[in-house]
Amino acid sequence: MQYLRDASGLSNPLGIAVGTAAALSAAYYLTSKPEPFKTGHDMDNQSIKLPDGSRTCVWIPDGKSFVEYVHEDARTTHECFKRGLRVSRDKPCLGTRNGPNREYTWLTYNEVYEMAKAFGSGLLDEGLKPEPETIVGIYSINRVEWTVTEQACSMFSIVTCALYDTLGPDTCAYIINQTKMSLVVCDTSAKVQLLLDEADKLDSLKTIVVMDKMSEKNIADAKTHGIKLISFQTVMENGKENPKELVPPKPSDLCLICYTSGTTGDPKGAMLTHRSVISNLSAICFFTEKGGVPITSEDVSLSYLPLAHVFERGLQVIFFMNGAKIGFSSGDVKLLTDDLQALKPTVFPTVPRLLNRMYDKVMIGVKASAFKAKLFQMALSSKESDLQRRIIRRDSIWDYLVFKKIQDLLGGRVRLVFTASAPLEQKVLNFTRCAFGCVVVEGYGQTENTAGIAFNIPGEVKAGHCGPPLPCNIVKLVDVPEMDYFAKADQGEIVCKGPSVFSGYFKNDEKTKEALDDEGWLHTGDIGQWLPNGALKIIDRKKNIFKLSQGEYVAAEKIENIYMRCQYVAQSFVEGDSLQPYLMGVMVPDEEVMIPWAKENGMDGSFSDICSNKRVKDMILEDLNKIGKAAGLKGFEMVKDIILHPEQFSVENGLLTPTFKNKRPQLRKYFKEQIQELYEKHNPK
Repeated sequence: MQYLRDASGLSNPLGIAVGTAAALSAAYYLTSKPEPFKTGHDMDNQSIKLPDGSRTCVWIPDGKSFVEYVHEDARTTHECFKRGLRVSRDKPCLGTRNGPNREYTWLTYNEVYEMAKAFGSGLLDEGLKPEPETIVGIYSINRVEWTVTEQACSMFSIVTCALYDTLGPDTCAYIINQTKMSLVVCDTSAKVQLLLDEADKLDSLKTIVVMDKMSEKNIADAKTHGIKLISFQTVMENGKENPKELVPPKPSDLCLICYTSGTTGDPKGAMLTHRSVISNLSAICFFTEKGGVPITSEDVSLSYLPLAHVFERGLQVIFFMNGAKIGFSSGDVKLLTDDLQALKPTVFPTVPRLLNRMYDKVMIGVKASAFKAKLFQMALSSKESDLQRRIIRRDSIWDYLVFKKIQDLLGGRVRLVFTASAPLEQKVLNFTRCAFGCVVVEGYGQTENTAGIAFNIPGEVKAGHCGPPLPCNIVKLVDVPEMDYFAKADQGEIVCKGPSVFSGYFKNDEKTKEALDDEGWLHTGDIGQWLPNGALKIIDRKKNIFKLSQGEYVAAEKIENIYMRCQYVAQSFVEGDSLQPYLMGVMVPDEEVMIPWAKENGMDGSFSDICSNKRVKDMILEDLNKIGKAAGLKGFEMVKDIILHPEQFSVENGLLTPTFKNKRPQLRKYFKEQIQELYEKHNPK
């Protein structure tokens, strides 16, 4: 990926020696006298223990006075946008950029509001009822029309349900049928065709609204199946000519249904009310403001993470609430750096997958030269020393010498970074905080709690935890005896309770009862640990555990995450068999690491040839064993043997979920024969 390759091009633009650089850095530090970042919080006491063993944020010491909103006039997603409209009426709201070397063009808050009002009125012309029982599907990548559709639905109390643009047709059909959608808004003719190809299975679908130009085949097939095709623009023009009176939602109304793709079985539709959504997002706003980095109307962010996921949707609500700007990415991952440099965002939401790749590319780049490696290590050490004193800046000598190129990749103005969706390794988080020179917070949460459950306090400098509970929920750990985790030792399954918790899974009482107990606690399936400072650390996963032949329980995801620390491995999948005493693994080597390694070790051939080389497999297996032992894995948790697979697991080939988690049933089926061969090899009859 080009935007990651660029990050490795560290240089010494001033052409000075390492000793001189160190002296200049010391002199600059003494003369500039940088001020420590003021957190306004005691980092050694981040949460309060309640009588029932749960913990609460220090800002709600009674564990009951939850933050449900931060603005009296912003208690639904519709009210949030209206507040942004009042704050920034004729200022930029949504920006687009079509291709490299082009500037962003903007729609104002007033323009977006009027578009949404017209489109919503047009939806009612298509027969939709303005009530929370009406569900509209959105099948699109991130773009202006996505947001206009969502705002239009919110104006008329209609519920939105996203179809991941990477979901297969079978899953889309399942969601449409379960929700009985009559109307879906699509971006491209290709997605329209995917729905039309499944039309015989879609009894409820009557209308497809198309953002782009529809094809002749779309038109012919829609006519055959009795489905109405209409352009997005036409719906909006009809609504403009025949405007309807708005029907705003109440906080208790259903806001959205977010289907979690899941790693097993059919997807589950998490139901989130406006109250749940606003409570969670207001708590994040509350946290950032208390932490000294409030979101304001001057902020701008790039929308590139999937809007079908609550993380990105939630961030948009936060931005709209404060009248800030959102620029959409070009839709091409190769142009992400171009988008960032054109937009120059101040807030950058991201995920560990991207930060890990950036870190890996930088480390490969600096290792190419002894001078670069020395300079980089000195720069990192100096910035880490700053961090320990809570000095967060990007104006040191080391920033100009080493880190400026990395900062410029993001546009050079980022002041706040959110990372979520999976734990981030300590070394990567430390690097990110040093290299970006801004506040970097790591959050933990689930769709079932809207987004966040716990969050780093802005200004946190210690890595390896996700901070205290957000002020929209309390958090407790409960015993998991089969995995030797007990609450009395401050370890156990993470459960949370508060107004941000979801209402249940759509038409799925069985799964709802598994997730929500009778007292309203949401059971996350994640294993946490309370640290002495009151912060929460994710240490394991209760779900996706299986038992080996001698009765040992194995948590596959924990082991896979540990093996990902191997520099030669890009992806990992660990598999077990209840009839076998040990595990096997599938590793996808990192091609950009392995190709140079192979050349240095006298190996020729393609990447596939390298992956099939026994010497390479033995080397990687040996390194995995070292990493596993260093991480404290028990003998039965270590893989006995591995398969090296040259093709990355992806959403497109069906081996990853849209949030980049392993799809275990699909991986198990895909590698079944190869894993069985490994077992037979080690257990000859």
